[in-house]
Amino acid sequence: MEKIFTEKAPAAVGPYSQAVVINGMVYTSGQIALDPATGELVGGTIEEQAEQVMKNLTAILEAAGSKPENAVKTLCFLTDINDFAAFNEVYARYFTGKPARSCVGIQSLPKGAVCEVEVIAAL
Repeated sequence: MEKIFTEKAPAAVGPYSQAVVINGMVYTSGQIALDPATGELVGGTIEEQAEQVMKNLTAILEAAGSKPENAVKTLCFLTDINDFAAFNEVYARYFTGKPARSCVGIQSLPKGAVCEVEVIAAL
């Protein structure tokens, strides 16, 4: 098992890795819209935050030797399920391979984020 770290994505804020590679698969930790350089939340709208989340995930997947198109499953969390359509517009630009997905509405996320996404991808 290989633990993945890249400075192009936010450092883990707890006892976990940005991602783990095992048996030809990448498993990312959930990403919120943190700026990798500052660790601060970026953007106020769902579109702005989703864009940063996708950039963070892309950086992690690339550090592991994969890419968003290789995703087989994603899990998405939205603090307002009414943002579903706007979130999908950003999401669809990155996950062009249309992986399996769950998307759920939840009460809150760390640092006041409005979305979080985790990915399982092939190498």
